[in-house]
Amino acid sequence: MSKRKKRTLSWVLSIILVSAGGYAAFYFTSLYNQVSGLQKVGESSPFRSLPVTETTTVQDPPKWEGSEPVNILLMGVDARGVDEGEIPRSDSMIVASIDPVDKTINLFSIMRDTYTDIPNHGKQRINAAITHGPNTAMQTVSDLLGIPIQYYVYTDFQGFIKLVDAVGGVDFYVEKDMHYVSAADQHLYDIDLKEGQQHLDGTTALQYVRFRHDQLSDFSRTGRQREFLQAIADKLKTSTSIMNLPNILEQVSPYIDTNLSVGDMWKLATVAYDSKMGGSEQIPPASLLVEERVDGAAVLSVSSEEKLKRFIQDTLDASAQAGQTPAAPGGSEPAAEEDGTAGETETERAPVSAVPTPSAAKSEALVAGGGPRQ
Repeated sequence: MSKRKKRTLSWVLSIILVSAGGYAAFYFTSLYNQVSGLQKVGESSPFRSLPVTETTTVQDPPKWEGSEPVNILLMGVDARGVDEGEIPRSDSMIVASIDPVDKTINLFSIMRDTYTDIPNHGKQRINAAITHGPNTAMQTVSDLLGIPIQYYVYTDFQGFIKLVDAVGGVDFYVEKDMHYVSAADQHLYDIDLKEGQQHLDGTTALQYVRFRHDQLSDFSRTGRQREFLQAIADKLKTSTSIMNLPNILEQVSPYIDTNLSVGDMWKLATVAYDSKMGGSEQIPPASLLVEERVDGAAVLSVSSEEKLKRFIQDTLDASAQAGQTPAAPGGSEPAAEEDGTAGETETERAPVSAVPTPSAAKSEALVAGGGPRQ
């Protein structure tokens, strides 16, 4: 190769390296700026109307070293019809429990009509906890489940729509026709979905996770929410989403509030990328659920708080053990357990919401006898 050609090649390689370095710098700077903007303070905080006291000011979470389990309370609120500055009740509450050692993620969705103690505010439905601030919501859920809640993520319908649209939508199996019409909000949130595999954008995805107008009401809705959350997590792990992460965060940032620091987000994102799904449970589980009426309103109580805490810990322990189970010789899956599910592969397993699990069967029996409010 001539000196001229070598010189030209060197210039080309230099330009490529400089361009790549510039893009990397731009990418990580943009990502940092967007991530740091997720924490809202002052007038931008959705909790700005609360009195500034020790119980309502968002406290700094304990320092996370990246090796112990961490629990994040995900809250979606329905802000329709609320006044400016008013904090709406949570429409959905899901705890994501991440174990960085066993690399497993467990999801616990809490029924919004669960009747429990809210610190300093007496017994109420758990969806009212967030109206007293994120610290109160985290403490309420921590007391109920028996596990520490270190972080929260708060958003509304628009934040959910923006997230799904920002990742390009999700290919998803809708297990049945879903139809509901409401003139109360000018038909903005009507639901009209058909059974089958389809591509859901933000608007249709919101219809899917909100639908509860069937026999199982909120019982089946919480299962659909956990299943769709897993689909979103899988979509975020794709190379396309990773490259587009600054833009995704820019789209959703105005609608999200959290107490996660930038450093903890980096560590959690790394752990979550390498983790697999473990348990996915409804709280209270059907075996511990008691339907009651308080002041004429239907609520859901827990028959034994001690058993509920044990149920949570047993679920986490089983997930950790499954994550540590070595593959059988030759790379085959572990032998099936008595329930016949341990050897299933992900592709062989039907969609969660399409399978009548024992919990769902018990819930259906409960609802048939007079379920929670619609």
